[in-house]
Amino acid sequence: MKKLLFLSIVLLQCISFAQEEHAWVYLSDKENVASSIANPISILTQNAIDRKAAFNIPIDERDVPVNENYITQLKNQNGITVMAKSKWFNAVYVVGLEVDINALTTLDFVESIDFADQSLNADSRVALQNNKFEVEETFVNFVYGNAQNQIEMIGVDHLHLSDYTGEGIIIAVLDSGFPNVNTMDAFQRLRDNGDLLGGYDFVDRNEDVFEFAGNEHGTRVLSDMAGFIEDEFVGTAPDASYYLFRTEDTFNEMPFEESYWVEAAERADSLGVHIINSSLGYRVFDNPNYSYTPNDMNGNTAFVAKGANIANEKGILVVNSAGNSGASSWQTVGAPADASGVFSIGAVDSEGNYASFSSQGTAIQPTQKPDVVAQGEAAAVVNSNNVIINNNGTSFSSPIMAGAIASLWQALPDATNEEIKQYVRMSASQFNTPDFFLGYGIPNLEMALEIGLSLSEEEFVQFKVFPNPATHIINIQIPTQTEATNLRIYNVLGKLVLEKELTNSETKLDISSMASGLYMMSFNSEKGSKTFKLIKS
Repeated sequence: MKKLLFLSIVLLQCISFAQEEHAWVYLSDKENVASSIANPISILTQNAIDRKAAFNIPIDERDVPVNENYITQLKNQNGITVMAKSKWFNAVYVVGLEVDINALTTLDFVESIDFADQSLNADSRVALQNNKFEVEETFVNFVYGNAQNQIEMIGVDHLHLSDYTGEGIIIAVLDSGFPNVNTMDAFQRLRDNGDLLGGYDFVDRNEDVFEFAGNEHGTRVLSDMAGFIEDEFVGTAPDASYYLFRTEDTFNEMPFEESYWVEAAERADSLGVHIINSSLGYRVFDNPNYSYTPNDMNGNTAFVAKGANIANEKGILVVNSAGNSGASSWQTVGAPADASGVFSIGAVDSEGNYASFSSQGTAIQPTQKPDVVAQGEAAAVVNSNNVIINNNGTSFSSPIMAGAIASLWQALPDATNEEIKQYVRMSASQFNTPDFFLGYGIPNLEMALEIGLSLSEEEFVQFKVFPNPATHIINIQIPTQTEATNLRIYNVLGKLVLEKELTNSETKLDISSMASGLYMMSFNSEKGSKTFKLIKS
């Protein structure tokens, strides 16, 4: 009897110490790939098909859903819970004991397994724990009409005066909760215009994205784009259309939230979304074995960063808050804002000065981070009680910029996501001298529009650049009456790759050493400036 009791105690101890693990399970194949691609309406909405066609974005195997039969088989495996799925990665996120997850390798359709605890993948990470919404939950004394400052700072008011208010642009908002958006007055105009297109709660697997009331971060974020209270508050894109996706589990900080984010981005792509705003970031988790280090913020390590890069490849303009770690030991821009395809937004105060909490870029990141900044200190937002308040956080500079970009894109509907980002960078206050605090600086969206319009075909009158696209040599013709002209060529990430003084009306320029891709050519003389798009083939 004593032996049985002892064995029972030991067994209970073993069970109590057994820890569930989290992992991505990558699958070997998909079904009906060729037929799905040949008949894309079977896997995508018409809006998505039209957007991809407009920007020459191919429909490929990544657009084909995960094999549901495989998912069913995984769910039926001993001790396995399927939390999320990703068609882009052809993977599912599972939770279970390590032994049960490893047992999945016996299934012939399982290609590989990547544990969130990197020590189980022969790697290790160190954690730094914090409350990711700590800065944004800090209230600031409200200054009436402060929304005007955050709009005028980046020049989007001039776009609104020209009736560019985001109409026709679809924005997906990935966040932690949207209580009262379906009832409160600040979004009445949005609802009446039919621009609240719906959403989904990926955390609770609920079609009613408004049901979860445990966090209102998403409601406040949305207000900076879509909010409208007559004579009191206007968002930066009041006439855009919106999908709302809850991807953030506010009760846990776990890697499955990265999978929810990617799953939502995939849904957004299938719905024809133009812009994603994500005021979320992933660095450290409740289980320190899953946490990233600042050196992991290299744009290619975090699952969510890799997913965000695919969204960018699919033609979506991904806008993400840089993070609120500038004054902490972490400091670094987090994922997915670290990804090269993401337009990451830092924060300044009402005077345009760097906000000390705004996360900073580093040399380990593949592109300039942050990209640009907007007001995030004492930013005006509307809470779920329909009250205008002021909050701190890059969570709010991000939607302010995302909405502004929607208004700009409405004015330049033929531009690609990369071109729009470049116009915004080029309009920013320190484009020629970016740093890790403000990136390229505070943009001027009115100037960004002028830059974009200057690239239209009818402007190619006196300045000529040919051939374009080009492989080796381009011919540059400038007006004969123009004196010395400074030429600068920038890549799509805003980095200067060539600078030359032109003194002749016709010049041949060797570009064979430049990598293939899109570039911006900026001509500047005493009589004015001109910007051209150059494609290096």
